[in-house]
Amino acid sequence: MKKVLSLILAALMLLTLAACGGTTSSATPAGSSEAASTPADSGTPTLNTVTPGKLTMATDAGFAPYEYVEGEKVVGIDADIAQAIADYYGLELVIQDMDFTNALLAPQNGTADFAAAGVSITDERLETMDFTMEYAESDQVILVRKGFADIKGEEDLANVKIGVQQGTTADLYCQDMGYESVNAYKKNLVAAEDLKNGQIDCMILDNMPAEAILKQNTEELEILDMVLFTDVYAMAVKKGNTEMAEALNVVLQQLIDEGKIEQFTQKHMDASM
Repeated sequence: MKKVLSLILAALMLLTLAACGGTTSSATPAGSSEAASTPADSGTPTLNTVTPGKLTMATDAGFAPYEYVEGEKVVGIDADIAQAIADYYGLELVIQDMDFTNALLAPQNGTADFAAAGVSITDERLETMDFTMEYAESDQVILVRKGFADIKGEEDLANVKIGVQQGTTADLYCQDMGYESVNAYKKNLVAAEDLKNGQIDCMILDNMPAEAILKQNTEELEILDMVLFTDVYAMAVKKGNTEMAEALNVVLQQLIDEGKIEQFTQKHMDASM
């Protein structure tokens, strides 16, 4: 009888140890990179992030309707896209607000997973960062004080004081054109104040942010009926981080196919303009 009881107890101990061993090998500690990189759908690519369990976007929140501040929260088209990506991979979205130049540097410095702030793909940027697929486009326009008549065409820009946002394609365009009187600002809204005060004669910037500024200054400013060039937007990631770019592309393509980016655009155009 004792022998039978001993055998039964031994069997129970083995079963208990097996159960405990299975839990230990399959469980993932809270906050580990493995837990953070497991997408909601196990059939999608994994997404390893700079902060386990979180997806970090660097941006400049003075670029409505793509990113702007509502209360104490950064919202906008890019914020909605980033939230959709975070939800897809089961991550918490973190948005870091900074000036545009530092936003581009953040993924390269390892402090953000990607940058989104109306970022265009240029040859110069391709030397130091990689990009996702393009997901939006915008015309580059000229914003002036009402009644300012010194700009009839692109050639007149060489003779006026221009304001641009530092590091943007408008800034690069002015450098390429060799314009000498150009002020590069960290924030478009600061440039807009200088434009109203006569410190500069015009601003070159994307059409939708220009429309957002115009909405708040309809009595003082206007957009010229002229398109300098058309930008296309993508998200910037660390150079060589093809895994991140491809993972972001999975969701970007899905949002494009479903018409969600158009919905985000219309929503924030209505809210910010």
